[in-house]
Amino acid sequence: MGQKIHPYGFRVGITEQHKSRWYAPKALYGELLVEDYRIREFVDKRLNRTPPFAAVSDIHIERTREELKVIVSTARPGLVIGPKGAEVDRLTEELQYLTGRKVSIAINEIKNPDVNAQLVAEGIAEQLKKRASFRRVVKMRADASMQNGALGVRILIAGRLGGAEMSRRLDTRLGRLPLSTLQANIDYGFAQSFTTYGAIGVKVWIFRGMFGEVVEQEPVGGRRPRARGRR
Repeated sequence: MGQKIHPYGFRVGITEQHKSRWYAPKALYGELLVEDYRIREFVDKRLNRTPPFAAVSDIHIERTREELKVIVSTARPGLVIGPKGAEVDRLTEELQYLTGRKVSIAINEIKNPDVNAQLVAEGIAEQLKKRASFRRVVKMRADASMQNGALGVRILIAGRLGGAEMSRRLDTRLGRLPLSTLQANIDYGFAQSFTTYGAIGVKVWIFRGMFGEVVEQEPVGGRRPRARGRR
């Protein structure tokens, strides 16, 4: 039997920071925890599942006595902000109404969405929903990640692939993926594609190199920059 662990949970407090950063007394803890879940669910539904489809990969929450800060990581910051900041102001008002607290929103731009595991998983799930060929989609996304600087990629999809009667899985791997190494910067993403013949799960692991290693730049027109660090 395989002993599996969540790649993010494995690294929290060591190389990854917590997605909710606040302290609360025992009596308030449960209420704030549920509030965090509702905020994440609301922002995901508002920005990812309905227009403007802003490619939000991560939502971090920080709390102080006076203020609740929501940090949104997105590949399309212009769609989250809107013309003259109209969209972000509307989202702030909606979150203030939802929580009853003073809310501020910070936007973090994702420069390279092809090496963000959550965005890759969402992209594959979206294409599967449009009945694209699952083998072609997975191969294209894995190749795109490797070309954009990833050192290793694994994409696992499972369910009634291609509308088959019996569910099956497709596991694609490129490069290396040191999952048990805590120093490795492994990004993990999960998405579901709800098709007419059932749900298909998409899991993506992307290895971006080791934490703290220096990337040596090659001259223009030379080989691709190679990461060098501790073995």
